[in-house]
Amino acid sequence: MVVDTLKVFVAVVEQSNFSRAAELLNLSQPGVSLHIRNLENEFGVKLIHRSSKHVKMTEAGEILYKKAKHMLALYESAKEEIFLLRDEVTGTIKVGASFTIGEYILPHVLAEFAKQYPHIDLNVTIANTEEIARGVHSNELDIGLVEGEVEYPELVVQPPFMEDQMVLVAQTHHPLCSRKSIKLSELHDQVWVMRESGSGTRAFSDQFIAESAIRVKRSFVFNSSQGVKEAVAAGLGIAILSRLVIRKELESGGLCSIPVKDSRFTRDFLILQDKKPAAETMAVKMFVQKLKQFKMT
Repeated sequence: MVVDTLKVFVAVVEQSNFSRAAELLNLSQPGVSLHIRNLENEFGVKLIHRSSKHVKMTEAGEILYKKAKHMLALYESAKEEIFLLRDEVTGTIKVGASFTIGEYILPHVLAEFAKQYPHIDLNVTIANTEEIARGVHSNELDIGLVEGEVEYPELVVQPPFMEDQMVLVAQTHHPLCSRKSIKLSELHDQVWVMRESGSGTRAFSDQFIAESAIRVKRSFVFNSSQGVKEAVAAGLGIAILSRLVIRKELESGGLCSIPVKDSRFTRDFLILQDKKPAAETMAVKMFVQKLKQFKMT
C-alpha cells in the first residue's frame, strides 16, 4: 500500500538514518531500503542522498516529504471518520513532552487514555521545552506539553492544564536547611545546580535569580532533572526543581526544601499546537480533552 511506503519515507527523513527508521517501524533495514528504491523508481528521481552516517533529502525529496506529511495526515483523518461510524476513535498521536511532564505526569495520563481509547497509537518524545516547541512547529509532533514560555508565535498555547509547585532544595546538611524560612538576601553567593538552556526548569531558575537580583557564586549545569537532583544530594549546591521530581527525596529526608519569604514558586504546564497543523484529528482532540480533565493523585 502506498501509505506504508510514504510512512517509511517520512520516517527515514525524520530519523535521518535508515537503521533508526527500521527500528521505529519494526522493519528490516533492507525492507526500508526497498521502499525508498521503489519510490525513487516510481518518480524517476533520486529522493535521498545516502551516507554511512546520515541521509539528506534532494530537492525532489523535500517536495515529496512535505506532500507526504499532508497525505498521511489526510489518510489518518479519513480513517478516523470511518471508524467513528462504528463509534470508535482510532489513529496515531505524536506527543512531545518536556522532561518533568514526560517523566512524572504523562505516563499517568497515557495509562488512563489508553484504557479509554485502546485503538489509538501513541508515540512519545521527551526533550526540553525548546526542542518540543520546535517539533510542534515543524509538524513532527501533533501536540507538545511544556513548562515555561515558548518563542514561536506560530504556535497556539492552550490555557494551562496543571499548576506545578517548584521547590528550592539542598542537601540536608546544607546550612540553609536548618532554617524555617530565609530571606532572598541569604541566597547571595551560593553555588547553584541548574538544567541546560532551553529547559523550562532552567528558565524558571534564571527568571527567579534575575528578578531577585541574586548574586551567584558559581553554577553547574546538567541536562536532566535527575542529574540536578543527584548533584544536590551529593552536596554540590542548591537548585530549584519541581516538587514532582523530588517528592520521594523530600519524604525520605534525602533532600530538604528551603522556603523563601515573599516568593511564589509555581509555574504552569502548557499545551502547544501548531496554528496550521497538517490535520487536527479526533484522536488529538480527545487527548487534549483528557489532559484538561486529568487530576494528579
